[in-house]
Amino acid sequence: MTDVQILATLWPTMSHYSQFAKDPRLAGIRLNTAMTDPVELPGLLDKALNLAGSKPVYFDVKGRQLRVTYVDPRTDRLEIRLNHPVYVKTPTPVLFKAGADGAYLKRIEDDGYKLVFHGGPNYTLLKGESLHIRDPSFRNLGKLFTEEQLQYLDIAKRAGVTRYMLSYADNTADIDEFRTIVGDSEITAKIENLRGLEWVKDGYVKTPNLGLLCARGDLFVEVERPHEISNATKDIIKADPDAILGSRLLLSVTNEAVPSCSDLSEVEWLLDKGYRRFMFCDGLCLKGEPLDRAINVLRAVAADHRLESVAQQYNPIQRLMRSVGLYAGK
Repeated sequence: MTDVQILATLWPTMSHYSQFAKDPRLAGIRLNTAMTDPVELPGLLDKALNLAGSKPVYFDVKGRQLRVTYVDPRTDRLEIRLNHPVYVKTPTPVLFKAGADGAYLKRIEDDGYKLVFHGGPNYTLLKGESLHIRDPSFRNLGKLFTEEQLQYLDIAKRAGVTRYMLSYADNTADIDEFRTIVGDSEITAKIENLRGLEWVKDGYVKTPNLGLLCARGDLFVEVERPHEISNATKDIIKADPDAILGSRLLLSVTNEAVPSCSDLSEVEWLLDKGYRRFMFCDGLCLKGEPLDRAINVLRAVAADHRLESVAQQYNPIQRLMRSVGLYAGK
């Protein structure tokens, strides 16, 4: 038995949802609403909750995260509409595909909702995908929730959801506003940008039913320099010892039976820093076999780490005495 808790990102239309909803190795399921159809959501949500039974289900709402609502197919350059109006000094680069692709933003139109680019990205951009604007002048001018997100929340409340995740959480006022909708339900604030990190270090107060999630899928793209993700990861667990570590975790098992050395070493490092709650990302959870491998690998590393951490409670002499049965101290 290990002392870690593992969450998986699943959706009830997946063929393996039922299997993992009942899997005792999982401590919870995250439902990602990024590309959900509000018409189909009530039935899918009821199915998800019924199959999960008593297993905790977390309803992830996007909040201020930027999402594409429309891609204009009529032009030879990229023109898109967003779920939130924005401001940024142009021209400026914009990143897509978790930072793996991008295009140069030429101008903003239609009160901040329409972005017009020089040319386009290398890969096809689809409705519902996220993007990153990292220029310091960037401002999200929208409300916390779009009308569609408010509709999702109403459906979730009526279905009996009591656990929520809020993407791009970065201030106490937004949490207070969220509370007016979901009441005393459990809220996990996903830290995904620099504003969120500043809130973690100067503003966040751990209270009942409020916790943090180090959401590295987007946070890794948003930090100013890639290696700064390490300090960000440490700052979050320092602010909340019960924080969840999410995304970019054990991705090597997606296509390989044996995890990479670097993945194994990173899990050990995360355990050393105090993380005991982990959440696998969408990509890793798309198929049952890689998810099963990832769960087993994480539990195996955690089990060995637990034994080592006990030994580290003693100084070298005490460890030696304990190894031959002579030390019985606490």
